[in-house]
Amino acid sequence: MGLVLLLLSSCGREQTGELVGVQDRPSWNGLNPFGMVYVPSGTLTIGQSDQDIFNTHTQRPKSISISGFFIDDTEITCNEYRQYVHWVKDSVAHSIMGDFYEDEFGNEKIDWELELDYSMEELDEMYYEGDMKISDTERALDTRQLEYAYKWIDWRKAAHSPDVVRSQLLNERKVNVYPDTLVWIRDFSYSYNEPMTRNYFWHPAFDDYPVVGIDWPQAKAFCHWRTHMWNSMKGDEPNTEEFRLPTETEWEWAARGGRAIAPYPWGGYYIRNAKGCLLANFKPGRGNYPEDGGYYTVKADAYFPNDYGLYNMSGNVAEWTETAYHPNAYQHQHDMNPDMKYDAKEDDPESYKRKVIRGGSWKDISYYCQTGTRNWEYQDTTKSYIGFRCALTFLGRSMNDF
Repeated sequence: MGLVLLLLSSCGREQTGELVGVQDRPSWNGLNPFGMVYVPSGTLTIGQSDQDIFNTHTQRPKSISISGFFIDDTEITCNEYRQYVHWVKDSVAHSIMGDFYEDEFGNEKIDWELELDYSMEELDEMYYEGDMKISDTERALDTRQLEYAYKWIDWRKAAHSPDVVRSQLLNERKVNVYPDTLVWIRDFSYSYNEPMTRNYFWHPAFDDYPVVGIDWPQAKAFCHWRTHMWNSMKGDEPNTEEFRLPTETEWEWAARGGRAIAPYPWGGYYIRNAKGCLLANFKPGRGNYPEDGGYYTVKADAYFPNDYGLYNMSGNVAEWTETAYHPNAYQHQHDMNPDMKYDAKEDDPESYKRKVIRGGSWKDISYYCQTGTRNWEYQDTTKSYIGFRCALTFLGRSMNDF
């Protein structure tokens, strides 16, 4: 009898016999991350909204539903990505200096309160030395040391393998975070683009331009770091969702801006407005790059946004999505938040490493800028015309609920 009374009065709380739920739950008023736009739940018909000029039949029409989510209003810029690079650089320096402390659980963590002096001899190993230097006075960072390691859970494996232990569900990856600045030379044979290689990611003139030279694993690692930064600053605020790349269908839903069948984010069927001005940064004619106002990329918030407030969903840089590319994917995917995932391994066939990119770029013709046009690139490939933006799942039915 004493045991029963103990259970009924557990945790020292007075029990009334009523079903009232746990009363000490944290409050939740939603969130609105800086630099992101809320895209509401809705239905749409994905697929080519204009002529499939190449007769690819890889974007057959299909009616689907998408749940609400946040997405960056611009592509991730060089300066935003540089914040990540500097964080990794500082973590390497702190590790060399031994700037660690032990938390209450016995975990060794970096003491970010300690200041760094990069002129110290102890940090010379982070820079090119000996015959790697151009001159005796040069102090150039060896970017090969800038690596970010992270873990994630394979939820699909967990769902289909109920008896598997948790350690078998964990995946780990280590990636170099520095952009591949040599893409500006590698992508274009017999073309003088060395100034872009030397300056695009480093020079402040390009701070607000979209970062390029990022492969799919690097984009995924950035999303993980962004989640880590968010959670470390929000304390006990509950948020189980992570920043991630948008799925292919989320990207298309966001790009359309609430317009059902318009082939471009601005709603029209044409790439020029009534005054004859081009509406995106792409290649409007053979050998003609600068007519739209940008020779290479342009600022991430250039041109007018679509009706959701999203900039450059067409043109500027093509964008990585979460989705693995399969030519006939629309026939296999569910009609509720459709997506096809596959995290290809190094020894997988090349065809398994294809990831969907969307939106077209500064060097593409307008066909690739259409909201319904599918395209792909290998996940371990870097290009001067591919960037990304992040998404974040919205928790709840609609933002209007709050």
